[in-house]
Parts: sequence; structure tokens; C-alpha cells
Amino acid sequence: MLQQLKTLPNLLSALRLALVPVFLLLLLSNNQLWSIIVLAFSGLTDFLDGFLARKLNQTTRLGQLLDPAADRLYIFATLVGLSATGHIPFWLMIIVVSRDVMLLLVYPVLATHGFGPLPVHYLGKAGTFALLYSFPLLLMADLWKGAELVILPLAWAFALWGVGLYWWAGVVYVKQVFQVVKTNMSNVLG
Repeated sequence: MLQQLKTLPNLLSALRLALVPVFLLLLLSNNQLWSIIVLAFSGLTDFLDGFLARKLNQTTRLGQLLDPAADRLYIFATLVGLSATGHIPFWLMIIVVSRDVMLLLVYPVLATHGFGPLPVHYLGKAGTFALLYSFPLLLMADLWKGAELVILPLAWAFALWGVGLYWWAGVVYVKQVFQVVKTNMSNVLG
């Protein structure tokens, strides 16, 4: 596992994980410009780690765990920070976080049947992308009041599409879990 951490894509994912508390502290201290910079840098490393893993043939199991973990932590930290600072309503945070709670409940079902997490679905990637795109836009709308009329509708469009895709992916994932379990049970009993 330590050897896998030494790949460039996994180092980028680890860096992204390490920046989560930095980002949250910046956001909670109302340092919006640096919050946006850290969030944008994290978005760039999110793209680069996947791209480099495929390009350099350095796809690892550790990377497959680190990347979505970093995404979830950024989404959670951003939602908490944006909600605490009044940039988004509390209900938006609850809707997004409740989807991840739902998925946490199905992980033990997979583990009980000897399976690890299922591969990430493209709907989940699209939903995550839209959410992570909306967050810096929400901050920029507050930072640059003159552009708020243009930025804020875009930010909310990405946020709401992100929520919809995020939940759609969650439902697909739960269906996949039950299909895997059903197939596994049929094979065991069959």
C-alpha cells in the first residue's frame, strides 16, 4: 500500500485530502479568495490524478479509494462551510449529505457478502463535478458583487443539477448493490 502512495496520481490525491482542512479553515475565516484558490487547485488535482493514472498506467486500488474519499470530504467540508457562512441554505447541505449517509448504510451489505465498494458510476462523477463546480461559483458571486447577476444563476444551476445527478447516482448504486447481492446469493444457493 505504501508503494502505491508513491505514484504521482496518488500523491496528488493525498495532497488534495490534506488540503481539505486548510480549505475549510479558510472558508470559515471568511477568506473567500484563498478558499476559491484552494478549491480550484483541488479541482485541478482531481482532474490530473485520474488523467495521469490512466496516461502513466498507474491506476491503483489505493487511488480508487483516495479519489472518491477526497471528493466526498471536499463536498462535505464545502457544504458545512457554505452553510455555516450563510452562502447556501441548510436544507441543501442536508439533501446532499443524506445521500452519502444512504450509501454508508449499503456498504456493510457489500462487505457482508465479501465485496468491496463498487466502481464509481459516471452519473456520480457528473454529479460530483457539477457540485464541485458550483461551490467556487457561489463564493465568487459573493466576492465579486458586480458579477453576481451572471455568476449566481450559473452557480445554482450547477448546484441543483449536481444534487439531482448525485442522488440519481446514489439510487443506481443501491440498485447495483442489491443486484450484486442477489446474484451472489443465487450462486451460493444455486
